Amino acid sequence: MTSAAPTNVCIIIAAKNAADTIARAIGSALAEPEVAEVVVIDDGSTDDTAAAARAADDASGRLHVVRFEENRGPAAARNHAIAVSRSPLLGVLDADDFFFPGRMARLLAQDGWDFVADNIAFIDAAQATAAERKIERFAPSPRLLDLVGFVDGNISRRGVRRGEIGFLKPLMRRSFLDEFHLRYNETLRLGEDFDLYARALAQGARYKIIHSCGYAAVVRGNSLSGSHRTIDLRRLYEADRAILAGTGLSGDVAAALRRHERHIRGRYELRHFLDLKNHEGFASAFAYALTHPAALPAIVGGIVGDKTERFRRSTSPAPVALGGTGDVRYLLEGLAVDRAE
Repeated sequence: MTSAAPTNVCIIIAAKNAADTIARAIGSALAEPEVAEVVVIDDGSTDDTAAAARAADDASGRLHVVRFEENRGPAAARNHAIAVSRSPLLGVLDADDFFFPGRMARLLAQDGWDFVADNIAFIDAAQATAAERKIERFAPSPRLLDLVGFVDGNISRRGVRRGEIGFLKPLMRRSFLDEFHLRYNETLRLGEDFDLYARALAQGARYKIIHSCGYAAVVRGNSLSGSHRTIDLRRLYEADRAILAGTGLSGDVAAALRRHERHIRGRYELRHFLDLKNHEGFASAFAYALTHPAALPAIVGGIVGDKTERFRRSTSPAPVALGGTGDVRYLLEGLAVDRAE
């Protein structure tokens, strides 16, 4: 007889106003035999997210729902889930996404990692129920991701929207997080995953990625992850600076982090300029640009890029609107070996 799969994984779901999708997310996590806990944090929802989450309980005793009366952000929600959970392995699932069956077994078949992630399939919301039949099976092709590759893989380019490898959703060893006192940065509401993984890699984390696809990211036009405030960009490039202020970084790593910091800071400068123009008028925005000459290349380049965007064809494999066509796009490139049954 085959022994039962060890239940040693906690799946963390930070949810805000996700009553329509939370049951599917929870159900996909509870269906994985290796999952010992599913911790849902209702982060100040104004709908029935908490009730919908509790209604998805399978009576196995593995589901725990905590409600924040006020929104604290995904980093705070995930840190609270880590604090109340006990499992040695931790994974994150967004409230409108779901797992394909067998994801945990494929990830846990790997060894030699502190973080391990698989491929992501981006699915149009209208096609989510039929997604499993459309997913191709990929040879695992495991490889380790270093900090330079990770940082450079999170610098987006025009025409390739939101395709950064920071979208990956790894399993994480609690022991590694605890050893280096790593938790999500609660000042961040954008890039909190990138920041945690970058800090872990700076501490020597082994981050393994495989091409097998077990995570379905649902593309929705009104997704909370698709919007952010100008101040969120500033806090993210300040987080880069905090890592750079640390000791022991190689020249290549520091250069990569500086590239990412300049990229995010450029996005911030453009957004800040446009905010000033919209709220205080062009004169105020122009005065800011003149008194901050270092910001001028980002402002001018961003405006020109925005004006010419419609003339460029997007090459993104990641979450652009799929238009209900049933297309499946993958974050990681790879050769399909056969169709899923």
